[in-house]
Amino acid sequence: MTVDASTDVFSELRLRSGTRLRNRIAKAAMEEGMAGDGQLPDEQLIELYRRWGAGGAGMLITGNVMVHADALTGPGGVVLDESAPLEPFRRWAEAGKSGGASMWMQISHPGRQVQVHMPGVTWGPSDIPVDVGPRLSKRFARPTAMTADQITDTIARFVTTARRAEEAGFDGVEVHAAHGYLLSQFLSPLVNNRTDEWGGPLQNRARILLEIVAGIRAEVRPDFGVAVKLNSADFQRGGFDAGDARAVIELLEPLGVDLVELSGGSYESPAMSGRPADDRTSAREAYFLDLAADLARTSALPLMLTGGISRLDTARRVLDHHVAVVGMATALAVTPDLPQRWQQGQEVTRTLRPVTWSNKALASLAGMSLVRHQMRRVAAGREPRLGTRPATAFLADQRVQRKALRRYGPWLSRRNAPTAA
Repeated sequence: MTVDASTDVFSELRLRSGTRLRNRIAKAAMEEGMAGDGQLPDEQLIELYRRWGAGGAGMLITGNVMVHADALTGPGGVVLDESAPLEPFRRWAEAGKSGGASMWMQISHPGRQVQVHMPGVTWGPSDIPVDVGPRLSKRFARPTAMTADQITDTIARFVTTARRAEEAGFDGVEVHAAHGYLLSQFLSPLVNNRTDEWGGPLQNRARILLEIVAGIRAEVRPDFGVAVKLNSADFQRGGFDAGDARAVIELLEPLGVDLVELSGGSYESPAMSGRPADDRTSAREAYFLDLAADLARTSALPLMLTGGISRLDTARRVLDHHVAVVGMATALAVTPDLPQRWQQGQEVTRTLRPVTWSNKALASLAGMSLVRHQMRRVAAGREPRLGTRPATAFLADQRVQRKALRRYGPWLSRRNAPTAA
């Protein structure tokens, strides 16, 4: 899709489903880890999105909503499946849309990226474990290779979650096929060594994603949005690369996809957390712009770029490279009304303390903890605290996750208990 190089950040965008975004700024997904009882959105998550909804973005994309109650990225994950009550999700959607933003739900399955202490299942296309070095790898459970039936069931779970998101009043869903989660694992030749119809050539490795998207589009209204989050590359030698991303975008185009969000990396190579050592401003402030610009030249679908964008001039530069939507994450965790401020002529540069830890995987976890710390403050009606130390946020986040695990484990046991005849 060709985007006019003069496109303004605050110009409207109409997607192929008919969905209208009031401007080109999207709040990209960040994993909140804020599920309440029953793994449902509660008041703090609803309040967080009400705050973002009033902040001026054209589009809000939730953090991971899990399609399988037995497979979560963390114990604070929200679950929307056939059994979940819809009322909390309706309130969540209403809160995000209350200020005029379009509210989309990111739907996901972690695959093998599950911590060892989590109950439930750890699946992957193959039984290849996460490798983040000898010290941290043991934090992740060893996956089992999925059976054909489990793959088919997982496709159905994604479709069910999308259908129920529509019923709850969301404007669209984003299928998460990036950052090393399950669908990204299938796409990766390093993680997927299957020899059946779900492995081997890229067309087979992309099959699960394509069947999910086709299944969703067949189930929802024509005017319900469907997006895909895709790695521009996973930044591992021999892994999924920009050429693969280009081919997958071409495969998605006939299926009625509205938007492809480009990011990059995984737990093993956390490029999505930034490259602060890179001297180029563009690399520090729009991590994947070079790759996105190259893909945008041939893409028949509008692209959204996420990763490190926090300044208006950077957002404009992204659009100048024929990208249709600018995705922002951390910048909106520290300044929830940043788009509104930009529209009022205010340039705001608020940043968190940098994480300078030498271990990249641990540094990525600490960075995510810092962001979640700010989101919890915003959800509680407080202002972000930019001076929080990474170690302080990391330890606080660990406490929050332990508390969530004490709820999630018993809840899952009760849910999976056989019912009496």
